[in-house]
Amino acid sequence: MTEAVTGQRTVNRPALLTQPEVHSQSYQNLALFRVYVAYRSILSIVLLIMLVSPDTRVLVGSLNPNLYTTAALVYLATNIPLVGALSTRRNANQTLMLLVFLVDIIAITLLADTSGGMTSGLPVLLVITVAASAVLISNRKLAILVAAISVLAILLDTTWLILRDVLDIGSLFPAGLLGLLVFGVALMVQTIAHRLGRAEELARNRASDLYNLQRLNEQIVQHMQTGILLVNNEGLVRVMNKSATRLLTPERQITEPQREQLEDYCVQLAHQFTQWKHSGIHRATPFTVTEGGNPVIANFQKLQPHVNRESLVFVEDYTPVTQYAQSLKLNSLGRLTASIAHEIRNPLGAISHAAQLLQESPDLIPSDNRMADIIQHHSERVNRIVESVMQISRREPPKPEQLLLASWLSEFVREYLNALNRPAEVTIDCDYKELLIDFDPENLQRVFTNLLDNALRHSKQETGKETARIHIDIDSTLHQYQINMIDNGSGVAFADRAKLFEPFFTTMSEGSGMGLYLCKELCEINNADLDYRPTGKGESCFRISINQRAL
Repeated sequence: MTEAVTGQRTVNRPALLTQPEVHSQSYQNLALFRVYVAYRSILSIVLLIMLVSPDTRVLVGSLNPNLYTTAALVYLATNIPLVGALSTRRNANQTLMLLVFLVDIIAITLLADTSGGMTSGLPVLLVITVAASAVLISNRKLAILVAAISVLAILLDTTWLILRDVLDIGSLFPAGLLGLLVFGVALMVQTIAHRLGRAEELARNRASDLYNLQRLNEQIVQHMQTGILLVNNEGLVRVMNKSATRLLTPERQITEPQREQLEDYCVQLAHQFTQWKHSGIHRATPFTVTEGGNPVIANFQKLQPHVNRESLVFVEDYTPVTQYAQSLKLNSLGRLTASIAHEIRNPLGAISHAAQLLQESPDLIPSDNRMADIIQHHSERVNRIVESVMQISRREPPKPEQLLLASWLSEFVREYLNALNRPAEVTIDCDYKELLIDFDPENLQRVFTNLLDNALRHSKQETGKETARIHIDIDSTLHQYQINMIDNGSGVAFADRAKLFEPFFTTMSEGSGMGLYLCKELCEINNADLDYRPTGKGESCFRISINQRAL
C-alpha cells in the first residue's frame, strides 16, 4: 500500500542571499534623467527669482529684461510635459534626451545673451548640461556633438556681443577657456561613466553568478540522498535538507521553517551528537527513529575545523548496507544449500521409491500404511524445498520485456483465478493504464503467484474469505513504480520482519520458507526490490518497487 502524504513538507533554510535586482541601462538612465529634469525645473525658477529680487536683479537680464523673462518662462514651461511623460515612462528615450539638452543649450545661451554673456557667469551652466549629456546619452558621438554645439554657442554669442560693443575682444579668451572646459568635462565624464557602467555591469553579473551558485548549491544539498543538518553548539537545528526531513520526521509534516532542538527530531541522534561534541569520538551505531522504521546511521563534522560553533550532522539510511550484508550472507548460504540439496536428492529419491514399494505390498497393515503415507508426504515436501534451492542456485539471467502492466496484470489474475478453481476475490487498483515496465514475464508470473498464494491464505485465516488487492502507484520522489500486494491478514510480527526474506524461514507448519526468498531473488535480478510494508489499517502489504521509465 502506498502511504499518502498530504500537505507539503518544507525544510529549514536560512536566506543567505536575495536575488539581485537586474535593472537595464535604459532604466537607470531614466532615473538619472528624472533627476536632471528636476534640476532644470529648479534652475528655471531660480533664474526667474533672480530677475525680481533686488539683490540679484543687476546680474541677469540687464540687456533685455523682457526677453530674459520670456526665455525663463518658456524654459520653465518645457518641464511641465517632461514631468508628465517621465512619470509613466519605463525606459529612457535617447531622442527625447537629446532634444532636451539642445533646448537647454539654446535657453542658457539666450539667457546669457540677455545678461551680458560671459560677464554674467550663466554660460558656466552649460558645463552641467554637457556633463549630464555625457552620462545619459549612450551614443558617444552624440554626446560629443552636444559638447561641440555648446562650445559653438558660447563662441558665437560672445562674438555677437563683441560686435554689438557689449563686450571687448578680450572676452574671447575666457570664452575659449570655457569651451575647452566643456570639451574636457565631456570627455572626462564619458570616460568615468563608461568605466562605472562596466564596473556596475561586472558587479551585477558577479552578484547574479553568486546568487545562481548559491541556488545551485542549495538544490544539490536539498536533493542529496544523504540527510544534512546544520546544528549549533546548543543543539539547535538551523538547516536541514529534504533527505534529513524524510529520515528523521517520516510521520510528521513540517509546513514552515522551524528551529527546533536536535532531540525534538530524534533523541538517539541528539545523544550521539552530545557524546561526540564532548569527547570528539563517535562510533557510528545504527538507530531507528520510529518503531519499525528503517535503521539510520549518523556522522558528525565541525563546520569550521578550529571554530567550535556549528557542526554538520550527516544521516543516512542504513538499510542498503544491511541489505548488502544480508545479500552476501544469503549468497553464501545459497551456494552451501545448493550443494547440500544436490547431495540430498539421490537418497531422498530412494526413500520416496521405497515408500511407494512399501505401499504396494498386499501384506501391509493399516498402521504401517499410514507411516508410509507420512514418509511419502514429507519426502515430497523435502523434494519441493530441494527443487526451490536448485532453482535459485541456477539463477538463470532474466529475459526482460516491455510489459503494459495494467493489461498484463488483468490477464494474469484472470488465469490465476481460473486455475485456482475455488471462490476468491482479487481486485486491481491502477490509474496508470499506459504504464510500461521492464521485467521478465516468467519471473514476474512466479513472483505474483507466490505473493497471491500468501495473500489469499492469510486473508482466509483472518477473515474466512480469500481476498487480495493489487494497488499500483508512482513515487515521484524516488522515481519508482510501486506494485503493492495487499491482504487482510494479521500481518507479520515485528520480531519476524527482519527474517522475512531469509531462506527456510516460515510461520506456517507446512511451508518451506523458500517462497518469499525466491520472490526477492527474482525481483533483484530484474532490477526491482521486494519489501514488506505494514499499512496500519488492519492490512498487510508486500511492495515491488521498480525503477521508473519514461511514460
